[in-house]
Amino acid sequence: MSDAPEMNPSPAKHNEAHPLDVLTGGAFSAETSGDRAARIRDWLTTQPSEAQLQDVFKELSIRDKSAARLVRERMDDIRRAKDQEVIAIEWAEKAQALLDGATLDVAQAVAWQRDAAKAGAPLSREPLSALKQQLAERVKTIEDLQHRVQVQREAAVLLAQRIEVLSTKSWRDAATAIEGLRGDVANWQKQAEVLTNDASWSSVNDRFPPLLEASQAQLLVVWEAFQSALAATQAAAADEAAELPPVPVWADEIRVARGLPSELAAAAPAKPAAKSSARPDASQKQQTAAQAVLPVLQALIDAPAEKKAEAIAALRAMLKQHGRWLEDVVSQRVHEQLLAAGDAQGWQPKDIDRQREALIAKAEALVNRPEGQALGGRKLQESLRQLREQWKQIDQGAAPNHALWKKFDEACNMAYKQVEAWLERVRAESSQHKASRLALIEEIKTWAAANPAPQDLKGAARAIRQFAERWRDSGHVGEKVFAELQSSFKQAMALAEAPLQAAQKASLDRRHAMIAEAQSLADAPVLRVDAVKALQQRWQTEAQSVPLDRKHEQKLWDAFRKPLDEAFNRKGAERNRAPALENLPAHDRVVIEAAKALQAANASGDAQQIRAAMASLEDVVRKQPEAQQTAVAPETEAVPAVEAVKSDRPVVAVRGDDRPGAKKEAAVPAREARPAARKEMRPARPERGPRLGDAAFRAQRDAMEAAQFALRKLASQAHGEALAKLVEAWSKRDAQALPSVQELGGKVSSQVRNSWTQALGAPAVADAAEALLRLEIASDTSTPAEHLSARRMLQLQLLTRRNAATPEQTWAQDVATVLASAHSDAQARRLQNVLKPLLRK
Repeated sequence: MSDAPEMNPSPAKHNEAHPLDVLTGGAFSAETSGDRAARIRDWLTTQPSEAQLQDVFKELSIRDKSAARLVRERMDDIRRAKDQEVIAIEWAEKAQALLDGATLDVAQAVAWQRDAAKAGAPLSREPLSALKQQLAERVKTIEDLQHRVQVQREAAVLLAQRIEVLSTKSWRDAATAIEGLRGDVANWQKQAEVLTNDASWSSVNDRFPPLLEASQAQLLVVWEAFQSALAATQAAAADEAAELPPVPVWADEIRVARGLPSELAAAAPAKPAAKSSARPDASQKQQTAAQAVLPVLQALIDAPAEKKAEAIAALRAMLKQHGRWLEDVVSQRVHEQLLAAGDAQGWQPKDIDRQREALIAKAEALVNRPEGQALGGRKLQESLRQLREQWKQIDQGAAPNHALWKKFDEACNMAYKQVEAWLERVRAESSQHKASRLALIEEIKTWAAANPAPQDLKGAARAIRQFAERWRDSGHVGEKVFAELQSSFKQAMALAEAPLQAAQKASLDRRHAMIAEAQSLADAPVLRVDAVKALQQRWQTEAQSVPLDRKHEQKLWDAFRKPLDEAFNRKGAERNRAPALENLPAHDRVVIEAAKALQAANASGDAQQIRAAMASLEDVVRKQPEAQQTAVAPETEAVPAVEAVKSDRPVVAVRGDDRPGAKKEAAVPAREARPAARKEMRPARPERGPRLGDAAFRAQRDAMEAAQFALRKLASQAHGEALAKLVEAWSKRDAQALPSVQELGGKVSSQVRNSWTQALGAPAVADAAEALLRLEIASDTSTPAEHLSARRMLQLQLLTRRNAATPEQTWAQDVATVLASAHSDAQARRLQNVLKPLLRK
């Protein structure tokens, strides 16, 4: 055995250099899996081509799957990167097409990010990150425009209501307020013009531009009518000959100022007593307002094609308020004219009511759903919101129906009770979740106060990680509440993590120092293995005492072991550079030649040849070289015998037979007898050959290991062949075909084989089920499922037979019993399974 210190004595099994060995930096000639993996990592840093990766992976996957995994991961990364590049180009083109279009569909822009993420596109890298930001800004601008349209629409309604209210008061109040109204109307038109001139106006949803146009048309119609009516009123007030204004209140006021009787006051007593509670001027106002629809209808007829939409919107706005008071002839005319102008709905109040009744049916269906089909709280809330929004859309284009609205509102309120119950439950759960989160924050603070400097850092890290997991699993709370609680939680966690973070920072400093020390040891001319082991032990102690993030810790460990692995690889390469065969000592050359002969015998597959070559190699290893013997022989001289030194000290005590009458012989001096006895009792020391060199030692060791493996393999094959012959002899009941004693192995004697031969020569008996069960118990092998109950029963019976032989003692007789029975394939498999371990014990 060689006494040279070495960390990894395993030699390279393949002496021939692999064609890819130079490419991979010696990965295929590396001795251990760790060395091979380290060289593969170094080779991967050179950014090899995909074809080279394919070749190396194909060859390396046969030799070392763990090292081949590194190559496969790099190939997967390259393929994934290519796929992501293709996906990124595809989705970048889609995003750019959305941005370059004249109009931007908000739904498509929002769906782009979702679909791109599902497809695996790298949204965090350029150019997708910039495109995502541009789309988000465009969508935000469009949504802001849509919101401003709704604000403008409400502002137009408020202005129109102000004008209508002024038409019911004195014309002098209207004259006073007209300047303020003129400024408000002009400001509204300016803001509407800003909206329509915006660059993103073309991308606004299709339903918003008609709303703004309708609001503008209605406001202008009302404003122009108001101005003309006020001008006519002022003219009538200045000139008695002028015509009265079209506004009934103002006309009556002018008539009273001229000294004429008031028509509105005179018309009040003419109404029936049953309707005395109604406003005296309601009928006239309604008729007057309904007549205002006719000029707008005429404007629709005379309007050019490009202004049809504005005229339709203005007409619909007036029909919504005063359309119910129209006569049937006028209503039919309005309907036909709207259809001719391109409005598909026309003016059919009865159809509007049918749509409202359909919405009422849907609202009632939400309340009366079956038990198993009840909607969840949030879905029911969304359904009610959608129904109310649809009702509002219907009311925007037609006159309201208070009776149907009351019925619809009652149905919605009934359904909303379920929503309220759900909201109450959600609020209760939110309160409970908030309380649990507050309790967790207090628990973290208590733990931090009780552990200002924890000794068990791993336990502290585990506790902090559990706190974070419990926080994530604490249930849902509102966004505002969560923001407040999140701030308190982060403060508590920072207080709890402070000692651990301080320890981790100190540990990082120590680990960086050990990495520098490892680099200095690796750069030394002579690698000090004891210092490396001590440094590695210090690293393990540090890693076990202070936990770090797994990825960060792995990076530090890789940085620590890299210089040491490189140093050991250099040492292994230097050790593997064995001298030429002619430069070796004579004895080493003889040993290497004998090892080659043994390797050749191993390849032959002949057991006798292998054993002979093994014996020859052992003799060569123990034999002294002739050159050394001839060199030493002339110098040897006869060593004179050394006489035993006699002791002058008298014998004080002698061990012997001290019984009465026993004869006492002369005592042998202890100092003379003891060395001779020790020399006789000491066992003879086996002859030991000279120390071998590294190359010779490795060659003879590899050859011996290969020979032992080949002998075990041949023995296993011979054992299997012997069992196959035995089963075949049983099936044919041919005693001559039974294997010999040598083939069956040392556990079968000649007497046992003779009993098996007699069993095969006799006629077959009926059954050997119990014998097979005993054999399975003796060999401790499994029994088929259909015979398990019989085996348990037999084991119970064996427990009651105290003096009977055990199955381990009678297995040879049980085999004879089985051979004496009739052959079957199932029993043959069971017999072969039990004989495999029995013949090897």
